[in-house]
Amino acid sequence: MIIESPLELIFRDLFYRVPAFAAGHDVFLKLEGFNVTGSIKVKTAIALVEDLERRGIAKPDETVMIESSSGNLGLALSLVCAIKGYEFICVTDPNANRSAVKSIELYGGKVIIVEQRDAVGGFLGSRLDKIDDLLKQNPNAVWLNQYSNIANKNAHADQTAAEIAHEFERVDWVFVGTGTTGTFGGVSERLRDEFPGIKVVAVEPVGSVTFGGPPGKRSIPGIGTSVRPKLADLAVADRIIAVDEERTVETCLSFVRDHHLLVGGSTGSVMAAVQSIASEFRPGETIVAISPDLGEKYLDTIYDPQWVADFISPRIAKTMPAPPVVAPAIDPVDIPDRGDSHVPSYVHEIPPEILPISLRLRNMIASTNGNGNGNGNGHRNGNGNGNGHRNGNGNGNGNGNGHKGSGYGAAGE
Repeated sequence: MIIESPLELIFRDLFYRVPAFAAGHDVFLKLEGFNVTGSIKVKTAIALVEDLERRGIAKPDETVMIESSSGNLGLALSLVCAIKGYEFICVTDPNANRSAVKSIELYGGKVIIVEQRDAVGGFLGSRLDKIDDLLKQNPNAVWLNQYSNIANKNAHADQTAAEIAHEFERVDWVFVGTGTTGTFGGVSERLRDEFPGIKVVAVEPVGSVTFGGPPGKRSIPGIGTSVRPKLADLAVADRIIAVDEERTVETCLSFVRDHHLLVGGSTGSVMAAVQSIASEFRPGETIVAISPDLGEKYLDTIYDPQWVADFISPRIAKTMPAPPVVAPAIDPVDIPDRGDSHVPSYVHEIPPEILPISLRLRNMIASTNGNGNGNGNGHRNGNGNGNGHRNGNGNGNGNGNGHKGSGYGAAGE
């Protein structure tokens, strides 16, 4: 496979059959984390930018793209904008993972972090206020607006849902994590056309207001909202399941332990929701869940014991692998002058007992035989000016030219 652009790195047919995951039922997990920039959001990013281009709003080297994102969409947009020639500004908050922020900056994007929570305890309202300020300051700035832009939903109807329909002859259940509800809206709309009897389940964290739940503080990025998005008006769910963040982290940890794949927080929430209603699944039903990203981006959050203790649950943190023990530093040993060998004084001395046998024998020979002070120019030359192979005579002071001379010149090597 030869590609002409990184944006071609979208893997559309990766499904992980997780055997007997929910009360004996297999679950097919659609893996989007292997796409370029590491998530499903690259589909959204391309769609949002190309929508502005089709409408004649975006002009390369002139238009400044702005979006609010907790990580994945901002990262995807930074790549898309870099390739297409647009400046990009990502407005985010302290919950954004550090690897995503760094990656956005490496692709050339600018990151603005708002630290003031909004009226309901989240950050989205504050992020949107910041975007309003930026739009007023720069006449060339355009807000992509993933929260109400129909291109967000259409991207997942045309792509994500179509990919599921192509893979399976029948789908009875599909579970989708919700934030902007773009993925959920597109998938539910298309799959209901493809599979009329399907049950579409929306998954969100406790504390999200997307489907009318009470607001609350949340720490895991990428799922849920503190301001209801307009796209949610187009998102029709058969079931809505709210998962608390403790359960999300526990599911992520058990999944990597039992099924050997690091998944992100949204996936943990989705898989917890699957298990919560497993008793409703009937034999032979096809159950699909969407995994928007993998877990490597969350090593310093949901997979970090200290972070979990501080923000989720000290009880769960105690069940996690302990952080690595850092070995104490070894003080440097001053090494006596060794002539013109130029060994710096800060080099650490290696204990003789851990040296390989060959080196220990060689050192023994060097310490008992020959003076080793010559300037031999051949291979393993002895002392003096010997030019042959393994030269050296007696104590290594001669000019022997024969092969395998009888002297002990090993130290002059």
